[in-house]
This record gives sequence, structure tokens and C-alpha cells, in this order.
Amino acid sequence: MDSREIKKELAVLRKQIRYHNNRYYNEDNPEIADYEYDQLMLQLKAIEKEYPELITKNSPTQMVGGAAKRTAGVLVKHDVPMLSLQDVFSQAEVIDFVASMREALDEPAFVVEEKIDGLSLSLRYEDGELVRAITRGDGIVQGEDVTENARVISDVQQHLKDKLPYFEIRGEVYMGREAFAAVNERQDLLGLKPFANPRNCAAGTLRQLDSRVTRERKLSLFVFNLQAVRGRDFATHIEAYEFMRRQGIKVIHSYRVCHTAEEVWQAIQDIGNSRGELAYDIDGAVVKLNRFADREQLGATSKVPRWAIAYKYPPEEKETRIRRIELSVGRTGRITPTAVFDPVRLCGTSVERATLHNQDFIDHLDVRIGDTVLVYKSGEIIPKIRTVLLEKRPADTTPFIIGDICPVCGAKALREENTADIRCTNPNCPAQLESHIVNFAGRGAMDIKGFGEAYIKTLIQAGYIGNIADIYHLASHREELIKQGLIGKQKNTDKLLEAIEKSKHNEPQRLLTGFGIPGIGKAAARELILHFGSLDKLATATQEEILTVRDMGIISAEAIAVFFADAANRRLLQSFKDAGVNTVLQDTGIIDRSLQGRSFVITGTLPALGRKEAAELIEAHGGRVSGSVSKKTDYLVAGEAAGSKLVKAREFGIAVLTEAELLDLLKRSEEK
Repeated sequence: MDSREIKKELAVLRKQIRYHNNRYYNEDNPEIADYEYDQLMLQLKAIEKEYPELITKNSPTQMVGGAAKRTAGVLVKHDVPMLSLQDVFSQAEVIDFVASMREALDEPAFVVEEKIDGLSLSLRYEDGELVRAITRGDGIVQGEDVTENARVISDVQQHLKDKLPYFEIRGEVYMGREAFAAVNERQDLLGLKPFANPRNCAAGTLRQLDSRVTRERKLSLFVFNLQAVRGRDFATHIEAYEFMRRQGIKVIHSYRVCHTAEEVWQAIQDIGNSRGELAYDIDGAVVKLNRFADREQLGATSKVPRWAIAYKYPPEEKETRIRRIELSVGRTGRITPTAVFDPVRLCGTSVERATLHNQDFIDHLDVRIGDTVLVYKSGEIIPKIRTVLLEKRPADTTPFIIGDICPVCGAKALREENTADIRCTNPNCPAQLESHIVNFAGRGAMDIKGFGEAYIKTLIQAGYIGNIADIYHLASHREELIKQGLIGKQKNTDKLLEAIEKSKHNEPQRLLTGFGIPGIGKAAARELILHFGSLDKLATATQEEILTVRDMGIISAEAIAVFFADAANRRLLQSFKDAGVNTVLQDTGIIDRSLQGRSFVITGTLPALGRKEAAELIEAHGGRVSGSVSKKTDYLVAGEAAGSKLVKAREFGIAVLTEAELLDLLKRSEEK
């Protein structure tokens, strides 16, 4: 391979790794498993080792973590760098590390402990009081101040018994498996995208602008290192741990002091064998020197300390045979296929089911009933199918097709436009009723103030709500509701009934959004009502007529036609009309059409306007507001903490506007 080819390969690898670093550290939304990322990094390190003259300062091997973001707070300088650790993947590498330490030092001792899969956090105490909590950020210069969010984490000790002048420790914020399951259950109920894994959820939660969200999601913390101290000396890591425990600080609960390579390796193996029994995720085991004097003697490179390594466990895989594929319907109507196979033991637990996600995933792997497959656990917790062993496939297997019928209610199922999701089109499907009503009453649809999940669930269970239109008939049951106390006493009941009554006067696009027709969100609903003027006219329109509406695609048009062709949905519309809910457009809200044909996305926190106000201004001038950036987007209106949408907009070369520039654009449009 000549030098040009080597440089080209390096450039491709570095670009891939930077992309995945950004997804992991900055967006908290990785696309690949840790193991796959580690393989890319190992490949890069191998090339750079062979050709050291090609190493650059901005190579991923020479940098720590991601970039600090202005999301939850201001940026703060690190007093002590929050470095990453050198990863190793074999017993031989562990033995080499121990040998090199024993060669350089006088009878060193090692501490082996769990490597928690979470987000690093530095806690600073002055005179025994917590004064600052800082994320890793870029690891060297600065991180984000997340003190207010850290204060609502129950494991974060706010006051120390010993009032040392200065005490800085480093820990890992994580989310236990039980807490993670509860968060994703809520996401599903609200019709929101579930978090991929506890680490992503913990990272996003710690960076929340609202500390109440952080409190609700029940983050946890383990402390694993003393960063700096004034007013007391510690000789060893274990001595520092003992002091921390006396202060009420929660340190890594499972660690072992070792003296030989054999002891170190056995401790690593024991931690690995316990993974399935833990209430949280780990992504390896850490081996570090116990004596602080030894650590100081060895120092660190620009990226990693020389006195510690992180052993990464290989993904455990086992063969099993698929017995059947089950279809379930979630609370948003999405049909999910699940493979049921012969039980296998992975990471300490028995596994017999794994999601197949959607038809595209099934087609990609060509998974069939009767196939022998390799199963593993993603992030040591979520069972997944890696591949089909085609050489073991029985001769009589056939491709699996999800189909176009809901397995719960038998209604038509359609694939959503630009997605791999197939959803039941019946909003009254028993599997999705609760979520459907939550969405209907939410701010994006009918915006019924005070009508939360708890009331909705109670009223469904009590039999007062069987579909979304029943909400507008609750007033006829007022005395019963008050007597039973289902939504509180008279004052609370009347307050909710008044909010429901008020929502009857909403513009019909809100009602259309609340129907939950696949692919029809706020923007599409608005265009449809502006075009047809009423829900009655839309309900009788042909698919061809619906396709004439701006930005309306074939799949969405078909979804609308299928929805209103259903007699049950036509009865639903009539029930709304009988209850006095507005179904006719009264006011378009359009001042002019100077922004006609232009698409906007709003992200981040704007200085003066709320996102809703900004969207209404744009729409009043004929523009369209979308929730996601695509190549069709004309402008991104970006405020503070714009995040991944800003990155994507720049990749596509989309014009980015501040709030002031948006207002100037609107003013110039009005003057034309």
C-alpha cells in the first residue's frame, strides 16, 4: 500500500470515528455498539503505530471525549483534566500492563473495579459544601456546569462531615435498569421515541435545562476517583474511598486490591461473570494503581493516564433457533415483530426473545421461523440477533411478512411515509387507546389544560372513555364523576370540564392532528384544513384530491383516505360535531403569503419568542414549520443550545437564522 492509499484510509477512519464520537458524546445517540466503535479505533491505532509520522494533533487517538456543549449550563474550566482510559481487549494486554507497572515501580498494588457505563461528572466541594458539578466536556480544558441538575440526584452528597478547604472527586452518572424501563414506558405512553440505552438517557437527562426532569428520571451516581484535595493527605486510592464513605459519598461498591497479574485477571473475570446480576450497566473493568505517589511518578499522556487501563469485555454470543415471530401493537399503534427462540443464557440471565424492529430489519437479515441465529446482548442488557446462520437453515422456511392487518383489532395497517414503521390505522384500537388520548389532549393537538395521564388512565379504566370523542361527553357524567372523585372534588372536576369545553372552539387542524392519522402532524393538518376548509370536505375528498395539497405524499394521502373510509371513524367525526366541537375553519391566521413555499425548522431556546410564537409568525406569512431538518428545509431558526439540528443544517448547507434575523426577514417580506 503506497502512502497516498494509507493517508486515504486514515482520513476515512478518522472521519468515521469523529462522526461516532459526536453521536456518542455530544448527541447522546450512538449508531453503533461499543464493540464496533472499539474495532474502528483499534484499526486506526494499528495504522498510526506502523506509520507514526502520519499521526496528527486532531486525530481521535490524540483527543479526549467530545466537545463541551452549552445545554444545561455555562462552560467551566477543569482544575484537573478528566482523561479517558487506555482500552485493552485481551488477557495478554492486561498481563503486559501489570508487568510494565512492576518493572517501573516498587511492588505496586492494583485496584480492579467495575467500569460503569454512564456519563463522567466532577464534583467540587469547598469547606465541605458542594459548589460545582461539571461534565467531562472536552476532557482537557472545559466541561458543562450542571450543578443544579446534580443537586437533585439522590446519590450526590451535598454536605461533607469533614469541612476540607477543597475536595474534588470524579464519578459516573448512570441510570439503573429499573429507572430506565420506567422512563421508556413513559416515552411510549406519550408517543415519543424511546431512549436506546440507559447511558444515552442518563447523558441527556443530566444536560436537561429543567432540573425537575432530572429529578423525575432518578439518575444515580458512583464515585470512582479522587481528583484533588487540600487540607488532608491520602496515600492510596482505597484510603480515599474509605474517607469518602465516611462522608456519605457513594463509591464503586465492588472493588478488589490485587498484587499479581493472576489476581488482576481473576478479578476482571469475576466482575464479568457478575454482569447479569447487576442493577446497572457496566462496559468493562478498570485496573488502576492504588498508591497516589506511583500515579504521580508515571503521569499521563495528552489523552490517558499511564497508571490505569480499561478492559473491555467481548460481546457474548450464542446460537439458538427461532420458534415463532410474534406481532404486538404498541401504545402508538406501531406493530413490532419479536422473535421467540429456544432459551439461551447471556450475561448471567436467560434470554428467549429479541425484537426484530420492523420489516426492513427482517428483510435485511432475512430472518425466518426455524432459522438458527446468533444472539447477543447490546449494552449487556438488550437481547439482539446479530446474524442468521444460513448453512443451518431448514429447506422448508419462507420469508416472514408483517402484513397490512392489525393483529389486535383487525383494522388496516399502513407503512408510514419515510419510515420503516407499520402502524394500525384505527385510533380506537385497544392497544393504543391510552396513548392516543394523551396525544389528543396534548399541546400539539387539542391542548386540554390539566388533562394528564393519570386522569386519562382512570377514566378509561372506569369506562367513561372508550374513544377520543367520549372526552366531549364527560360533562353529562359530571355528578357521577364528582361523587366517585375520579378527577378530584367538585372544583377540580369543573376545572377540567371547563378546559374541555374551551377546547371545542379550537381551529379544526388541531382536531385533525389529534386523530392520530399516520404521517399527519401539525404542519400537514394545517395545510389540509387551509386547502379544504372543513373536516367534512376533507372526509369526502378522494385520494387524488388530497394529493393536490402542498407537500402531501402518496402514503399520507392514502392514510387519510383509508381513515375516513372507515365507518367507525366517520361516526367518530359525527360524535365530535354532535358535541359542538368546531370542524370548520374560522380564521386562516394568514397575514400574507410572502413566505409561501418556504420551509422552516425551529430549534434551541430563542431570546424572546417561544417556539410556538415563532412558528405562528412564520405560518401567518404562509411559511411552513417542520419538526426535523431535511434537504427540503429552507431555513433553520436557531437559538441557544441548538444541538444536532444545527449540525445537520450545516451539513446540508441550509441557511441558519437567529431570532433577530427571522424577524428582519418577516419585516422585509411584509414591505414587499
